[in-house]
Amino acid sequence: MAKKVVKKNNKGVKRLKEKKDILKLITEAAEEKKAENILTLDLRKFENRICDYFVICSGKNRIHIETIVDHIKQKIKTEINENPHHIEGLQNAYWVILDYIRVVIHVMQNSAREYYRLEDLWKDAKVIEYERK
Repeated sequence: MAKKVVKKNNKGVKRLKEKKDILKLITEAAEEKKAENILTLDLRKFENRICDYFVICSGKNRIHIETIVDHIKQKIKTEINENPHHIEGLQNAYWVILDYIRVVIHVMQNSAREYYRLEDLWKDAKVIEYERK
């Protein structure tokens, strides 16, 4: 799903740069920080969806959640120069949401994930399997 992006340098000269797949970057970043149960849901078939994809993963505690979130943000900023449109839940890091418009990332403590069971709420969504390194 890589796209060619035209960028201009300081002199206005156009150059092509491969835009890496944001889903791949997110899952790689989450895995690099030992996120658990990484899952991507394809929501594009739903008419009234809020985004195209959910990425859901779990962390063990507040510090682990914060580490995962920071690494995802840093990797996406570094690789494709995008910042989240909105971030919610950093105050207590029980359930943090990173909104990149097309992709919404849910980084949840295990207890929150078990309680809210987002996978069950969106059980009709296609699950995109992630191959671990």
